[in-house]
Amino acid sequence: MRVLIQRVTHASVVVEDNIVGAIKNGLLIFVGIEDTDTTDDIIWLSNKIVNIRIFNDENGVMNKSILDNNGDILLISQFTLHAATKKGNRPSYIKASKPNIAIPLYNQIIQQLENDLNKKIQTGIFGADMKVSLLNDGPVTIFIDSKHKE
Repeated sequence: MRVLIQRVTHASVVVEDNIVGAIKNGLLIFVGIEDTDTTDDIIWLSNKIVNIRIFNDENGVMNKSILDNNGDILLISQFTLHAATKKGNRPSYIKASKPNIAIPLYNQIIQQLENDLNKKIQTGIFGADMKVSLLNDGPVTIFIDSKHKE
């Protein structure tokens, strides 16, 4: 499982001209799911996400987590995080899971993040054509792959 985390001052996602998710200060997270992902990947990633210290403390040092800041999360499914670009100019998405595998895992990471954050998170709509708007704060952008835990 791969996530691209962006620290934002605000972010929203629109589907068919309707805002389906929006946050103010917090994390916009794009998640890509592959067939080999498991509950262990979800638990590890969720713990990493809610505890990663990428928010500024009173001295302007990135030393606080989203838990410390009581921030919000907007989670967006994004199969293109598994793009293979080694050969040719057209990315291959063969490693990205099909919906029958990805949707249950996507729902599971939503639940895990809500449990670890102790509040509801915002989401996009899996598989929809989404328009995402954000203001990256910093900018701070972090990429994490659960297959590279060590």
